[in-house]
Amino acid sequence: MLQSNLLRGERVGLTAVTPTDLPVLTKWWSDADFLRLYDSVPAYPKTEAQLAKRIEEGQKGDTTFLFGIRPLSTNDLLGLLELDGVMWSHGTSFVSIAIGEAENRGKGYGREAMQLALEFAFRELNLHRVCLTVFSYNLAAINLYESLGFIREGIYREHLQRDGQRHDMILYGQLHDEWLQIVDG
Repeated sequence: MLQSNLLRGERVGLTAVTPTDLPVLTKWWSDADFLRLYDSVPAYPKTEAQLAKRIEEGQKGDTTFLFGIRPLSTNDLLGLLELDGVMWSHGTSFVSIAIGEAENRGKGYGREAMQLALEFAFRELNLHRVCLTVFSYNLAAINLYESLGFIREGIYREHLQRDGQRHDMILYGQLHDEWLQIVDG
């Protein structure tokens, strides 16, 4: 069956990230809470020029697919979603997602965006495996990934240190056949 609205769900769509998004992205990259959920590198603000370069790099080549998450009703940027590190010879990729503003988290936008990303990864890119990592303190994300059928595959023990405490980084994966069982039910 051909999917006519491949990057469009009921409430959100996956779109291109454009230079007009830079002020919003710069705001997010100045928010330590956002950065500590998104990346293991030290929470450090980035300039519009640095983020413009990141967007440009994310749109080059064929191993990274960077999307903006937007509500269907407006052009507001809610978050970012990226399939990266695509290894075509193996049919694998990593996925990452971030909802920018704290008040937009926990409202189902990330769930719908991840469902669209998995649809894109498995049906459009014809990947075999999608994996991700998440920090052990990000319980909302862990619950989301497990509810979407991701399987916990391993733990990078005490991978991060934040505020004087060590935290694990957990590896999750989902195979095409596992995803099919969920969506075809």
